[in-house]
Amino acid sequence: MSVKTFLIGSPIESVKEKHERVTKFTGLAVFSSDALSSVAYATEEILIVLVLAGAGLFRYSMPIAISITSLIVIVAVSYYQTIHEYPSGGGAYIVAKDNLGVNAGLTAGAALLIDYVLTVSVSISSGVAAITSALPFLHKHTVILCIGSLLIITVINLRGVKESGKIFSLPTYMFIFAIAALICVGLTRVAPVQRVVPPKEIQTYLSFMMVFILMRAFSSGCTALTGIEAISNGVKAFRAPESKNAGITLTWMAVILCSLFMGITLLANRFHIMPSESETVLSQLAKAVFSEGLFYYFIQGTTFLILILAANTSFADFPRLSSLIAQDGYLPRQLAVRGDKLVFSNGIIILGIVSGVLMAAFAGDTHELIPLYAVGVFLSFTLSQAGMVVHWLKHKGSGWHARLTINALGTTTTAVVAVVIASTKFMHGAWMVIMAIPIIMIITKKIHRHYQSVSKQLSIENAPTEEEFIHHSVIVPISGLQRAVLNAVKYAKAISGDVTAVYVCIDPAATMKLKASWEKYGMGIPLVILDSPYRSIIEPLIDYIDEVRKSYQKGVITVVLPEFVPRKWWHHILHNQSAMLIKGIILFKRGVVSTSVPLHLRD
Repeated sequence: MSVKTFLIGSPIESVKEKHERVTKFTGLAVFSSDALSSVAYATEEILIVLVLAGAGLFRYSMPIAISITSLIVIVAVSYYQTIHEYPSGGGAYIVAKDNLGVNAGLTAGAALLIDYVLTVSVSISSGVAAITSALPFLHKHTVILCIGSLLIITVINLRGVKESGKIFSLPTYMFIFAIAALICVGLTRVAPVQRVVPPKEIQTYLSFMMVFILMRAFSSGCTALTGIEAISNGVKAFRAPESKNAGITLTWMAVILCSLFMGITLLANRFHIMPSESETVLSQLAKAVFSEGLFYYFIQGTTFLILILAANTSFADFPRLSSLIAQDGYLPRQLAVRGDKLVFSNGIIILGIVSGVLMAAFAGDTHELIPLYAVGVFLSFTLSQAGMVVHWLKHKGSGWHARLTINALGTTTTAVVAVVIASTKFMHGAWMVIMAIPIIMIITKKIHRHYQSVSKQLSIENAPTEEEFIHHSVIVPISGLQRAVLNAVKYAKAISGDVTAVYVCIDPAATMKLKASWEKYGMGIPLVILDSPYRSIIEPLIDYIDEVRKSYQKGVITVVLPEFVPRKWWHHILHNQSAMLIKGIILFKRGVVSTSVPLHLRD
């Protein structure tokens, strides 16, 4: 407990939940760091695809960026409406479930849960890439740096939303300032003029492949939209009035995101930045504008921080979304329980573990993880907007025609983008996400059926009248004669008149001594000796319990286990845990109950 308190702090009372909510200023850092951090790699992902066909296609990066910026505006306006219509939060999952049905809701929920895991993996690996670009000797330690960063963020989020927001606010605003300064200064600098004309053979090649390449570049750049839905999922985390504050924060995020993304892409074109395996586009751009001076390292440092902390958006939303799905009975109920710091601790821990495994599997390589990215989030965008269309058709209200038009436009555009992303990235890893979504849905359905079955069987309404037990047998397994055994025998005699002690014979000499001692100290309780030619203790005991159970099928058996409890935790390692194993087996036997009688040792 002292270690836990040191890491995450003292518990917070439930009545103080409202005081743990965030302001717009802090909310922008908590819920927008993912979206804002994408400007560090979204332009690079566009250029990486375009460079495959030669530098002659670089001129299309700006039209692609303008298209993506327009898409950001459409999606942001659509989610602004969602925030005010669904102030309880939940985003795409709640909207799709309420308006399109459970299957649509689970599809959106599964897609978002996958995307949040990928967000953590991509954000942290991108942040580490920013540092290894500035300090190449660290490149060989990429995975260790990724896992270390993940552990830090996980612990910070376990400390609570308000506290994590305070920690993450400064790096977020430092990054916004750094990139804004880079863009402003970069626009005043004179860049070298280059006119790149692709060779004739490449031009011929492009005439057949250009459309596909541009579509793939567009889909790669759409990573800039990941995280836009985060605020709609976490409306309840804002101070009252929740919807108003969340809506304003979403507007701030969209404006900043569009400005920074367009600025970076414009400068990358102006300075003719080429993607490199050893250095990020943003690093090259910062060098071109500021050289390798102090401000260059300031940009790299803030980029590292924002990319690492961008994972916080997922840590804020994954637990909230999983808690909503768990409350509906489609995920384990442990995910719906708040921890000591009024956060969904189990969801935070699970997200940390899965993300860590993913980063280790892909060796912390951002470009390997990016193809898996954004497929799920655009599917959730589409379902959310389609759900809002149905919502307006059902409930109407003032100005519903205009609002329906906005959401219909959002549905159409995000659906097209989802298809483009899935088709262009399918062979590069998107197939894994496309397959994972239905698998998660099947699992959630099985969980829901289990909970329904349990609820039905445990219900006292219309339950059959149970007969009382007509017999109570008590069995006391012993390994010898000592104080813990005598305490257990006394307890057994107090709860039943039918008590039997059972000893498994492994050593005949020890058995003879026990028989002699039992006649004197056994308090008149019969002792049954079980043979064990293969030296097994558990198997003969369980067989004996089964035989007694057959004799009294309408009765109940209590197995009383004598146990001594050492004072120090590490003392347990020095003793066998037969009692624990016996209890585990008995748990699955109908009509058999186990109980322990502990004897606490002093030293």
